[in-house]
Amino acid sequence: MNPAASDVSVPLRVSGTAPAAQPPKVGEPCTMVIFGASGDLTQRKLMPALAHLAGDGLLSDRFAIIGVAREAIDDEEFRRRMRSAVEASEDTDDVDASTWNAFEPRLYYVRGGADDANTYTAIAERLGLIERGDPDRGRLFYLAVPPSVYEPIVARLSASGIAPRRDDPAERPWARIILEKPFGRSRATAHALNQSVARCFAEHQVYRIDHYLGKETVQNLLVFRFANSIFEPVWNRAHIHHVQITAAESVGVEHRGRYYEEAGVVRDMFQNHLLQLLCLTAMEPPAAFRADDVRDEKSKVLNAIRPFTQATVATDAVRGQYGPGEVNGERVVGYRAEPHVRADSTVPTWAALRVMIDNWRWQGVPFFLRSGKRMPRRATEITIEFRRPPHFMFPREAGRDIPPNRLSFRLQPDEGIALGMEIKVPGVGVRMTTAEMDFRYHEAFGDDRHSAYETLLLDAMVADQTLFARSDAVELSWAVVDPIIEAWEADPPDDFPNHAAGNWGPDAASALIERDGAHWRTP
Repeated sequence: MNPAASDVSVPLRVSGTAPAAQPPKVGEPCTMVIFGASGDLTQRKLMPALAHLAGDGLLSDRFAIIGVAREAIDDEEFRRRMRSAVEASEDTDDVDASTWNAFEPRLYYVRGGADDANTYTAIAERLGLIERGDPDRGRLFYLAVPPSVYEPIVARLSASGIAPRRDDPAERPWARIILEKPFGRSRATAHALNQSVARCFAEHQVYRIDHYLGKETVQNLLVFRFANSIFEPVWNRAHIHHVQITAAESVGVEHRGRYYEEAGVVRDMFQNHLLQLLCLTAMEPPAAFRADDVRDEKSKVLNAIRPFTQATVATDAVRGQYGPGEVNGERVVGYRAEPHVRADSTVPTWAALRVMIDNWRWQGVPFFLRSGKRMPRRATEITIEFRRPPHFMFPREAGRDIPPNRLSFRLQPDEGIALGMEIKVPGVGVRMTTAEMDFRYHEAFGDDRHSAYETLLLDAMVADQTLFARSDAVELSWAVVDPIIEAWEADPPDDFPNHAAGNWGPDAASALIERDGAHWRTP
């Protein structure tokens, strides 16, 4: 094989002395109350994360869990089901029998509906028994339930006195509440929900969770940008041609057909995940690595995004819906044949946007965002494509286009960072090839990692809101996507499904990015 025509991958390894050991961050003493304890989120994500934290010694000895759901089961059955969930999880291979046996007695169960006042009386009674003789123990409430019941739960938690408002963050015992996305369906509904929550809780008590922000590479993006002085001088419009952010999923909507018919891909992925990743990529350096400083800078980015209009939706947004196709060698049905989906559905399952940020750093640099179901592989990636050299003095090889330098942050499934550059191939004459310096987390640090939910749950227990969305950012994110959703709902497509499952999206996506002299990168 001619090396000049092929890429070379050079692995990067961690070198130098190991960093000095720091005391691990341990959760503050608290009782965690999970609404929706019988649901998929609790069993697949929350309980495995908590069991793994317990196994690593990162939960306080004064930590307990109360699961709340409608099913008529007792503590022992709840513990049995949670043990099965942890055993089935891919994230808890190292949770052994002794770890679980120490963790299991901390689990309790309360039967009741979110709209039943008796439920909160029962929760209060159980809290009283658990916290007896421990008046400073905090309370962490997790709403692993549909967003439609957020407001009644918040109101009843407040009215019952179980979760008192604390205007002073230092006041003890503390009470905090974690809300899952989606937070509203539009800017107006998000604002109304923010107002309802603000009547019962101070902003420092509210943790709006986006599990993408708990991923190791997302957090490392900030370290990469602001702890390495060689990159900051080129992190701007003068040196960067464009940015691509891709969140591809190989699965279909599976059992979420009803939800997806109401949400669609823009509400499901762009308003939260992709815009949060854009903010971390584009934000200015905060004064300090403090929650409010970081979140201030993210809100400034959202404020600077050029608003979409009916005209720019037509030119800078592409929608798609997958039809029948093949993924990973298996034939799969189209979206309209999925369970609980209308046979004539016009809901987009794929979208791409060209986003412009009107500020000094990014003026004229397009950010291309895309996400969809039933793509060829599961991958989430941020790619920075730099401008080409202003003058290319070397002889060009026939049939080979010299690619620009690219810096890619892989969020999943193989977390890492890769930098592509041109090098000379050894030998007579000047021949070039692309070398990719590739840093992979699992190769450098092994598999001793925490899941995103572990990181975020532990942050909530120690009052670190850095990786959680603030109320103003939620509303600003909706302000970006609302015009797109409204334009598409007012003008249903007549060509759905417009791409086969197992490819990277409709043909119009290529035209969207090629207008700026770019091409989609395959993750």
